[in-house]
Amino acid sequence: MTTTITPDASVVGDGTSARSRSAHRWRRARWPLGLLALVVLAGLLTALPAPQTSTVTLAPDNPADLGGRAAAQILGQQGVDVRYVRRLAQVESLAGPGSTVLVVGDYLLEAEQVEALGATGADLVLVDAGWALSLLTDAITAGGSASGEAEVRTAQCDDPDAVAAGRITARGELLATGAGAVVCFPGPESQRGGAYAVVESDGRRIAALADVSPLTNQYLADEGNAALVLRALGRHERLVWYIPSLDDAMAGGEEAGTDTSAVLPPVVPILGLQLLLVVAVAALWRGRRLGRLVTEPMPVVVRAGETTRGRGRLYRRARSYGHAAAALRAGTAARSAARLGLPRSAPAPLVVDAVARATGRRSADVEALLYGPPPTDDRGLAQLARDLDHLESEVHRP
Repeated sequence: MTTTITPDASVVGDGTSARSRSAHRWRRARWPLGLLALVVLAGLLTALPAPQTSTVTLAPDNPADLGGRAAAQILGQQGVDVRYVRRLAQVESLAGPGSTVLVVGDYLLEAEQVEALGATGADLVLVDAGWALSLLTDAITAGGSASGEAEVRTAQCDDPDAVAAGRITARGELLATGAGAVVCFPGPESQRGGAYAVVESDGRRIAALADVSPLTNQYLADEGNAALVLRALGRHERLVWYIPSLDDAMAGGEEAGTDTSAVLPPVVPILGLQLLLVVAVAALWRGRRLGRLVTEPMPVVVRAGETTRGRGRLYRRARSYGHAAAALRAGTAARSAARLGLPRSAPAPLVVDAVARATGRRSADVEALLYGPPPTDDRGLAQLARDLDHLESEVHRP
């Protein structure tokens, strides 16, 4: 009977076949290849466009109740180019005549930064920014903080945007203190103030809201909030949505705009961590393996007595009386305990009592010899060695 050997089953000189070698290589490479595939898959998923969200109040990417994502998306659908920025340098590069700048809050702004906002020449819409408003125009001032619950207010003015909105949900008060200012949506007990104010100044429009409520996702669909927000923010094709940040306030102005992290894509830190993971895996994969310990014969036999004398010389050269005394006491205690039938793990009080009974000495004297304070000079160390030798000889005495 004739046996036919296929090419895959052919045996080579080392006793293996092509199939067995391929299987062996696959077993060795499958774990690194699998891990590399996972890293590549994670990188691809990270690079895919995903909706970015935040928790910053009134941010256009915040979907929570206090966020402004709904207003930003509606403005984008109406053809407005919404640019969300956190630094003043970005505002200065994006804003200009024929654009609108929305400023949310003024707690982190300085006077120089407010002046830079006014120098852009863009229309300004300030929300909860009474202090910055007083620097930009003397026709409108804040009448007080926006506290308490939001309430429904009617326009009661002739501003076209306010009339189109009819009623809004707001709180707080702005006062008209100069010519040309129009204040709308007064409170129930307000005489001359309101939650919304508009003034034309130096050929540009400055609008102010005393409260963030009309812009939030929670209240945008209530009453005429959406109408007022869309008309106030959508007057131009570009809207720069500026929320001051702490980094911008600490860096200040133009210096903050030179930070490279502001121009890097958000996936760069994640990709950097993945590259570090790949480097670590490659190092573990291709690094030297440490197998079990291999015993080898010593090239030179060193006697125990020579080792002991060498250590003693080192202690003497370093004047380490404490280490030398500890070694002498440990040896005496171990040998005495073994002579008296005590285990190596016996506690110090048990060893002291056993040695005291065997030698007839007081326990305090034995404890001072075995566990007392270390000597401070050569004479004290030599005396301790003689005393320990006498004590051990008494224990070994028949």
